[in-house]
Amino acid sequence: MKLHDLRPKPGAKHRKKRVGRGIAAGGGKTAGRGTKGQKARAGGGVPPWHEGGSLPLVRRMPTKRGFKPPYRVEYYEVNVEKLNVFPEGTEVTPEALVEAKVIKNLKRPVVILGRGELKVALKVKAHRVSKGAREKIEAAGGSVELLPLK
Repeated sequence: MKLHDLRPKPGAKHRKKRVGRGIAAGGGKTAGRGTKGQKARAGGGVPPWHEGGSLPLVRRMPTKRGFKPPYRVEYYEVNVEKLNVFPEGTEVTPEALVEAKVIKNLKRPVVILGRGELKVALKVKAHRVSKGAREKIEAAGGSVELLPLK
């Protein structure tokens, strides 16, 4: 058997029906489009999302509206009050936060936010720190270092 001997099984391929070639051909006159109407015209028809005049689904759904930036960065948010679990003088890194079970994993960058009070001096290393959180960490005698985003 050679490449030119290969053929599909008998009955597997059907010839395309040629419509609009006269009554005797079997697909003449309206060529399978019915009589008149939008779908009978050349270039006619409605888009798949058309719902016949009722309010479209996309406009009925309040949650699906708006714009989501494709390159936005989602952070793990850690408030200053959660850092009180660490002893005085500890270096708080994303890895240390995972060990202390403050965040789940290292898939996302970490942002430190300013809710609550900080009672211990810590060396905080995070990808982002809010202005209020930085003030509270430094007021407690700690320091802040920013890590680069990946």
